[in-house]
Amino acid sequence: MSLDALRTQAAALAARVVAGETRSIARALRNVDDRVPGYLELLKALFPSTGKAWVVGITGNPGAGKSTLTDRLIEALRADGKTVGVLAVDPSSPYTGGAILGDRIRMTRHANDAGVFIRSVATRGHLGGLSRSARDMVRVLDAAGFDVVLVETVGVGQDELEITRTAHSTLVVMPPGLGDEVQAIKAGLLETADVFAVNKADRDGADAAVRDLELMIALGSEALVASGKRRGHVVHGGVKVDALPEAPGSTPELWTPPIHKCVALRGEGIREVVSALEKHHAWVTSTEAGRERRRGRLVEEVREALRETLIDAATVALAKELDETVSAVEARALDPYTATEQLLERFRASG
Repeated sequence: MSLDALRTQAAALAARVVAGETRSIARALRNVDDRVPGYLELLKALFPSTGKAWVVGITGNPGAGKSTLTDRLIEALRADGKTVGVLAVDPSSPYTGGAILGDRIRMTRHANDAGVFIRSVATRGHLGGLSRSARDMVRVLDAAGFDVVLVETVGVGQDELEITRTAHSTLVVMPPGLGDEVQAIKAGLLETADVFAVNKADRDGADAAVRDLELMIALGSEALVASGKRRGHVVHGGVKVDALPEAPGSTPELWTPPIHKCVALRGEGIREVVSALEKHHAWVTSTEAGRERRRGRLVEEVREALRETLIDAATVALAKELDETVSAVEARALDPYTATEQLLERFRASG
């Protein structure tokens, strides 16, 4: 199919997505996830209609109750009159490539609600807690007119940080009893939080988990002052604005991640979690620091798209050279570092 035909087809599908047609939304998500020919033209056509949705990332350790909490968040947001799109990411098997896609099972009661759209997606081996196409799929749901897009990550542990580059607000869900305060301090996953939810708070250890998180935030605040840093997504600084040195022309509004206990299975504490997320959304949209963070997300998105495009282009352009180079490295006739440099030079010359 010619490029003009792909563009025409993409424009027609994009118009139906923006109009909110459920089947077209599902088709667009599938096309983007499978990267069928024309998916980029579809994303280009959808882009002018994006930028309105509030994207909330939900992450945390396995067994924290993310899916159940997501289900309760849908319920609370719908009670507030908001439409909700959900992207639930499940891990793929490293052996078969298959995935259970079981998150939606916990959300089946919303299946007949026209104001809710739930899509499960497999990681397909992509690291970082999301699938490779997750950010683009979020953009489809944004263009479809959903007020809020919830993105539930795989939940793989301490290094699941990609959600912070996708969501406006990141909710980290923690169950009691995962370890001592040292674990809380060193867990990189926790440092991404805009709001903490200590789920399953009816179990022993919930208060201890809250204290450990408070300790982590306090230590992060002290480090912020000591280093002279004014902003940052890593623990947004639980200190007063006037405690930091002023820089010319800057307005260093700070955000301290709040901690809320909840029992998602019984729907307890959900309203407080939603309220905290809404306050963070207001911070992101109304402060200079928040706007700077949103711009940082776009910078990272463009860089990542550029990296992927360059890798794909180089892989295609150097297909023959890659095979020859691998053989040379395998024979120890060439080291992989020199091989990479040579491939890069060939790619530059080919352009």
